Amino acid sequence: MDREQSWVSLLEIRLQNTGHDFQILNSSISGDTTQGGIARLDRLLNRYQPEFVIIELGGNDGLRGIDIDITRQNLTHMIQQSQARGAEVLIAGIKLPPNYGSAYTDQFESIYADLAREYSVMHVPFFMQNVAFNPELMQADGIHPNVQGQPVLLENVWQVLQPVLDAK
Repeated sequence: MDREQSWVSLLEIRLQNTGHDFQILNSSISGDTTQGGIARLDRLLNRYQPEFVIIELGGNDGLRGIDIDITRQNLTHMIQQSQARGAEVLIAGIKLPPNYGSAYTDQFESIYADLAREYSVMHVPFFMQNVAFNPELMQADGIHPNVQGQPVLLENVWQVLQPVLDAK
């Protein structure tokens, strides 16, 4: 899929169409983990000084079975770094397939809501809501959304982001 078809590009268009003058920087890397996000974030915060940071990471941590405490620490660090630079944060929750066992998946999924409460950040409970279990919106791998799923992902984020933007 071309970057122009991604939910992030669609978000930039939506922002422009609704009169919000923000430039979007998509620093995501397919297959990345929260550790990779940490490795890039400080440099990006220093260079761009964003007003908003959207953290949509952790799924690959979960799929790789990375210790939940490590994922939580990494996401915490990213939130703290972003807030320390004055950025408002939106964290997008991820759910894992059930084959990882309910103990792991429940603990993993609770990370996002817990951190949203603790740090008073915007929270999308399940980023892939209305996409993940719809084969028409997923790539053949059953893990990644396809082009048709991107507008749905945008709506999942927009529902949480729009009220904050409109209040500015």
